[in-house]
Amino acid sequence: MKVLILCAAVLISSVSAGLLSPAPYAYARPAIVARPYAPYAVAKVAAPVEDYDPNPQYSYAYDIQDALTGDSKSQQETRSGDVVQGSYSLVDPDGTRRIVEYTADPQNGFNAVVSRQPLGAVVKAAPIAAIH
Repeated sequence: MKVLILCAAVLISSVSAGLLSPAPYAYARPAIVARPYAPYAVAKVAAPVEDYDPNPQYSYAYDIQDALTGDSKSQQETRSGDVVQGSYSLVDPDGTRRIVEYTADPQNGFNAVVSRQPLGAVVKAAPIAAIH
């Protein structure tokens, strides 16, 4: 028993003295080196001429009609040069369809006309399950 107590005492004193434990982790602060301002040389690369499109054009559309959730929306848009025309619609919770028709061009900027059409039915949100 005396030997066991003596070994425990030696072990505890060695740990407290740091002989049996690894050195504590130490993180050195990064050295801050003062550098005089030096402008960096930046190479300017001209874009190839063939990448420029003087008359960009695109057209897209989508239509979503989900009877399960009541989600009903659509959008279409076309671009020819600097003129963009399009419209989108969605069903508001009060049962009306909101339709937004818009145009954008360099002379007049962005212009939108909003109209509403009654659908006759109130759209209800999908039920959310309660979390207990």
